[in-house]
Amino acid sequence: MPEQFSRPVRRPTSAFDNIVGSHDPAEESRIAHATASALLTRVRADQSGVSADRLVAFTDEHGIDEIAELWSKSPSRTLPGALWRLYLLQLAIHGDPHTAALLYERGRVELPSVDAAIAGAPVPANPDELVALIDAILRGAFRGDFAVALDRAAAFCRVQASGATHTADDYEPTEPSRATELTTRALRLSSYAQDLSASAVLWRMDALS
Repeated sequence: MPEQFSRPVRRPTSAFDNIVGSHDPAEESRIAHATASALLTRVRADQSGVSADRLVAFTDEHGIDEIAELWSKSPSRTLPGALWRLYLLQLAIHGDPHTAALLYERGRVELPSVDAAIAGAPVPANPDELVALIDAILRGAFRGDFAVALDRAAAFCRVQASGATHTADDYEPTEPSRATELTTRALRLSSYAQDLSASAVLWRMDALS
């Protein structure tokens, strides 16, 4: 008996595109870079500032998922990677402004550098003022000097990282699990600071893409 072969399943073009293209790393990278560049260019062209204000408020209204799909897989020292880190910072501060303010103030006192002055928060900064600061930094990325905004965000991260490190030391004898959480947070913030500073340098060299 001749061997039976089933007919190939016919799929519509859109289904084929979804299967083939949805997990193509090269295509995902191209889309991430293209959308980041187009977004920045378009918002900067709006002199009214309305577009920038909408983007600053975007995560409060829509969450972070849509942005994550676009930019979260991008290398850290690229335009989409830098924008992704700015939005992550904003989300973290908006999500728990009281802890953020405590860590920032502790870092400001402990850190022997000009980072607090570069970040530009009031002294001392209450939770609402810290939320306003991170929104102002993000707004500056879309309306002002992008490199300056990245430098301010990096300085902000360094102050917060210092605060988290010293607070972790305080918790270590009595609440080691909390100390571990704060240490992890400090390491993440330090990494963000390095990436954002490097991205600022690349932007000034016209090499951040």
